[in-house]
Order: sequence, then C-alpha cells, then structure tokens
Amino acid sequence: MLTPWDFIADLTNPLLAFLPRALIVAVLCAVVCAVVGNHVVLRGMAFLGDAVAHSVFPGIAVAFLMGGSLLLGGLVAGLVTAVLIAVLAQFPRVSEQNVIGFLMTSTFAAGIVIISKAPGYTGSLTSFLFGSIAGVSTGDVLTAVVATAVIVTLIIVLNPYFMAVAFERETARANGLPVFLLDLTLYLLVTTAVVLSVRSIGNILVLALLVTPPATARLLTERLAPMMVTSAGLGAGAAIIGLYLSWALDLPAGGTIVLVSALEFLLAWLFAPRHGVITPRLIQRRAARKELLTAA
Repeated sequence: MLTPWDFIADLTNPLLAFLPRALIVAVLCAVVCAVVGNHVVLRGMAFLGDAVAHSVFPGIAVAFLMGGSLLLGGLVAGLVTAVLIAVLAQFPRVSEQNVIGFLMTSTFAAGIVIISKAPGYTGSLTSFLFGSIAGVSTGDVLTAVVATAVIVTLIIVLNPYFMAVAFERETARANGLPVFLLDLTLYLLVTTAVVLSVRSIGNILVLALLVTPPATARLLTERLAPMMVTSAGLGAGAAIIGLYLSWALDLPAGGTIVLVSALEFLLAWLFAPRHGVITPRLIQRRAARKELLTAA
C-alpha cells in the first residue's frame, strides 16, 4: 500500500500535477461546505442542500453540451432554483418542503434528459453524479480559492443575522430584519458551495459535505463559532485522508472522502466527551466508583 510519505512525494511530482490541484480543491470544497452547512444543520435544511445539488444538474448539462463553463452553468441553475424556493415558500399554503421536493425532482429529471443528448452519455453522467476530481484545472483551483474566501467572509459577517432568523424568525421580522433577503442570501451561499463541490465530489454525494462535518462538530461543541471551526477542520481532514486513501487503494475519491467523514461522525457519536454514547457513561462510572472509594 502507498504510504503517506509516498503520497507526499507524488504531490510534488511534476508528472502528477493534477494531484495537488485535486487536493487543494477537495479541501476548499470541504471547508466551504462545512462552514455553510452549519446553518443548514441548525435550521434543519438538509433537504434544501439535496435540492440544490440536484437542481444544478440541468445547468451543468446545458453548459457541457454548449462547451461553456460548467461552474457558470451550474451556478445559474442553482441560483434560479434558490430564488424560486425563497419566493414560493413565502406563500402560506405552499410549504417550503413541498417546493423543495417539487423543484429537486423536476430539475434533476430535466438534467438527465439534457445530458442524454451528449456524446458519451454514460461517462458524462457518471462524472457529474460521482465527481471527477482528477480533471480539476488550475482555473478551477483559482475559482475555488476566491469563492471560498467570499463565502466564508459573508457567513462570518452575516452570522448574527442568520442566527436571529433561525431561532426567532418572527421576532427578527418584527425588529426590522430583512428576513426574505437573509433567507435568499443563505440559499445562494448554499448553492454556490454546492456548485463548487459538484466537480470534485459529485452531484449525489455533495450533501454529505454539507451535513456530516457540522453534525459531527455539533456533537463535540456547544457554541456556533467553535462548531464552524471544528466542522471546517473535520471537512478538511476528511478531504485529505479520503484523497490519500483513494489514491493509495485506487478508490473513487468522492465516495472515499464521504466515507471518511462518516467515520468521523461515528467516532464522535460514540466517544464525544459530553454527547457521545460511550464516553459520558464511562465518566459517570468512574465518578461513581470514586465516590464509593471515598466513602469507604
């Protein structure tokens, strides 16, 4: 098996220039999805992330057929969907979940129909669904760097307002906060993070990057700021370890990264100091044993 030192050597090999690009993009996508995903998890919006991941598909398919930018095509489709969700969900008799479900299935079906017209349909569909991180270009890296910086900055700046809307929606509206614009902004940030990650992790697996690291971090910390930092670290760690394992064992990169992230969640669920299944019980037993010994 390829050792970590061999992997580092491959990263510096000029003949394998795609590998460091893949690693950089994987880490950036994992970090930006984890940071945005904190609000997805706290607001119970996992279904939204899934809908956005599916809704970018027709835009990417159209861009692929026309020979244009896949990132731009997916971003346009995702942004249109995000706006539609935000607008339609304002009507009291139309629930947000119903709107998301309708748009998710219809846009994904449209994407499949469009991509079926492309030469090499099966290969193209597989690449979009499960990622093709080896095809990351230098332009993709630069785009990911800029987009990550912008998204993380906006999340940090707008975080108090997002929190106010998430926990006290009507109070926030009564205090004059632009609830609709804040919802729309959050949808757009989620969309951008998803579009960035589709190329590396795939359309189907990108939801895992949005949900799993924040869910893991929530088991490890109580406050939002540490939760964001922890989830970003967990996402980056999963990207690095996952890409190493996929390269060493000849496994799909996207699936391996997601499985590493799932393992992180499982370990936190079992051994988190306060909210784990095992560790708190062990601590209680030790405390009880200590009290018995002290009493004796």
